[in-house]
Amino acid sequence: MKIKRILNRFYVHDIEQSIKFYEKILNDKCNLRFKYSQADLELAQVGNILIISGSDEALKPFRDTKATFLIDSIIEFKDFLLNNGAAIIRDLKAVPTGMNMTVKHLDGSIVEYVEYKNEF
Repeated sequence: MKIKRILNRFYVHDIEQSIKFYEKILNDKCNLRFKYSQADLELAQVGNILIISGSDEALKPFRDTKATFLIDSIIEFKDFLLNNGAAIIRDLKAVPTGMNMTVKHLDGSIVEYVEYKNEF
């Protein structure tokens, strides 16, 4: 059970502008970009930043989520979190990158956990 990477989540309306800005400021290229049609969102990753783009209405259910933890085993993390007082907000679900779930930690922080089906 390992957290491979932690991504900061930035919610935006103009994904093109945001990608260009963060590529410049981080001196890094966008290494992941996809549409999440089920939620009417588009996502991109530049370094440790996850850019989430959509309308105010589409972004609303996700804005309270403060970070994304990329992990090696979502099942192991789910068991661990439930045994340590966390609450599942959105249970295991297939997403374009693999599987995810959203969890509220004991301190109130809301975090998305993602196990990629492929490494990007």
